[in-house]
Amino acid sequence: MNKGIDNDFRIAADIGGTFTDVVFMSRNGVTYTRKLLSTPDNYTRAITDAIQEVFRDIGLSKTDISQILHGCTIATNAVLEHTGARTGLITTKGFLDILEIRRFRMPEIYNIRWNKPLPLSPREWRLEVNERMDYAGRIIRPLDLKETEEIIDQLVAKGIESLAVCLLHSYANPIHEQKIKEIVQKKYPNLTVSISSELIPVIKEYERTSETVVNAYVKPAVVKYMQNLEGTLQNIKGKGSLLIMQSGGGLMSVKAAMEKPVYIIESGPAAGVVGSAYLAKSLKIPNILTLDMGGTTTKGSIIENNEISLAPYYEVGAGISVASRLQSGGGYSIRVPSIDIAEIGAGGGSKLWLDKGMVLHVGPTSVGAKPGPACYDLGGTKPSLTDANLILGYLNPKEIGGGRIKLNKENSFKTVREQIAKPMKISTEEAAYGAHMIANSNMIRAISAVSTVRGRDPRDFVLFAFGGAGPMHAVKLAKEMEIKRVVIPPFPGLFSAFGLLFATIEYNFVETLYQRLDESQVEPVNKVWNEMKRKALIEVKAGDYGDLEVDFKKIMEMRYVGQSSELMIPVPWENLKPEHIPLLREAFSEEHFRTYGHKRADEPVELVNARLMAKLSNINISPEQIKTEQKIKATKKKEKRKAYFGKEFGWTDTTILGIDDLLENAIKGPAIVELNDSTCVVPPYAKVSQGPWGSIIIDIESTGGEE
Repeated sequence: MNKGIDNDFRIAADIGGTFTDVVFMSRNGVTYTRKLLSTPDNYTRAITDAIQEVFRDIGLSKTDISQILHGCTIATNAVLEHTGARTGLITTKGFLDILEIRRFRMPEIYNIRWNKPLPLSPREWRLEVNERMDYAGRIIRPLDLKETEEIIDQLVAKGIESLAVCLLHSYANPIHEQKIKEIVQKKYPNLTVSISSELIPVIKEYERTSETVVNAYVKPAVVKYMQNLEGTLQNIKGKGSLLIMQSGGGLMSVKAAMEKPVYIIESGPAAGVVGSAYLAKSLKIPNILTLDMGGTTTKGSIIENNEISLAPYYEVGAGISVASRLQSGGGYSIRVPSIDIAEIGAGGGSKLWLDKGMVLHVGPTSVGAKPGPACYDLGGTKPSLTDANLILGYLNPKEIGGGRIKLNKENSFKTVREQIAKPMKISTEEAAYGAHMIANSNMIRAISAVSTVRGRDPRDFVLFAFGGAGPMHAVKLAKEMEIKRVVIPPFPGLFSAFGLLFATIEYNFVETLYQRLDESQVEPVNKVWNEMKRKALIEVKAGDYGDLEVDFKKIMEMRYVGQSSELMIPVPWENLKPEHIPLLREAFSEEHFRTYGHKRADEPVELVNARLMAKLSNINISPEQIKTEQKIKATKKKEKRKAYFGKEFGWTDTTILGIDDLLENAIKGPAIVELNDSTCVVPPYAKVSQGPWGSIIIDIESTGGEE
């Protein structure tokens, strides 16, 4: 079977902290969507409820389904909530404390009370083996198999549930790690084991150890979740395949996700960036910043020259109170390919609260799906950002989500007035607007983390805003950052689920080379890439994807000699030749200048790691087809209601629009566009029009503003 092509419908399901989004799309572009409250007691239930509802409504059956694509946060949640497995670690003698030593980086350099996060594998669950390998993979001290078996027995007796193995220089020779894995699998077949040489065979012992421990820590939870998901969906998907979104924006099999769950740590946020890149390229917009604001968090990312930005290093578990780039050193390091995403705890469900000094805060904690914001009338008693936006007139006062969620405005007024406004001795509207602007200020940190911190000027980019709450905040945020245009993609509240439909199936390979970038040293590089390509083709064939075309992407991780961190530089040639070396050196220097503000043309450059990505195009639809085939359930509204836009504009008569109202000329704000899955707020200093394929374009005037 040619997966993803022969059958009619593909299903994309994205689970968030507040909502679960499901999108059906056929080969000819017919699209159906469902947005349901997430079910934290069993996250898969919301997916199956949405799928079965569509089955009933349009008469589909499991024989019509070719694929189910899924983005999840199960791995991330296990780290953030410290609910992973009891994880043991076996490492080379002398490296027992590497998880505590870490790197000398602090997210808060002036906070003398800051403490490093506790290792996911406590010291009593870590043991050493007396073996040694040199940097070239030559065995200095052989592995003692009897001693190794005794060490494994000790860890099992301590009650570990998962085991990580990371030995010195195993990237150069994995034989000792492989022997330890063989012993574990033979003697304790039910104990999950992760070895670094299979996950990330590159230099830097701390990063490799950290990633292997993270993989082992989340593996049992991910395996249980995936097995439950597959079992639950078996009667729905029939013979269709189930694919999982990776942190780097590609899709992988369930089997691969269970074996290497560290690859899906940022599975959820990645899909929206993938969808944005695909849409931006179709719209001929090369440079964009993305703003994905859901119910719990907001994510920012950057796309330049229609290329998604990958991070050479990533940290998980650093907390979500500020953007990840601003917290370097605060989490657990991983080095799998990850889209460069900065995340903060600001979403529609973010709690509004006062500290002891009566200062208003928004997030990072959330009211979640249950009980949810006070206005949902499901028992919630804490004020949230959604309650604030309802008070300001931005949300439909009666219902959202296409009528699925009824709102109780009085609950919002009561909670914000009693818990925020009265203690601060301000009006309810001032409290609500203050919360709205504080959330914007927090989100600017996420956008800045992937732009200005990297030497990019946000004014040179277009802002793509999506997520259920993103279009409500995007224009004011863009105004603050002097961004002139905002694009709201079609179905913004479900756009991360849409992004899954435009992702490619992806295999990733990496190997350390550690050599000077020199014209005489191209053959060793080509040899490594050719070997990785051979392995990729074997895995692709085993995946049974029919005649899907394989596209290879090569990346070099490079640095100036003497530096300790690398930059990723794409390599566009099939085979590296001596005449390509000056071009690569120039490309590296330019990227170094863009990132750090300086370059040294006379400084020698070294190649540290070579990466290869094998991508299989899983896309069988274009935005044009979606636009011509989909049914937009919206009516012309042209209603009015009062909305508050700060002291400069106050309470203003605001035009309420449906998507069909934008088919004619551009409409000047203030206006609010109500969609089935989101709400787009257009302040008085902006004008709104409909773009191609159901997108919404908002242009911001150079004058006017808000207090």
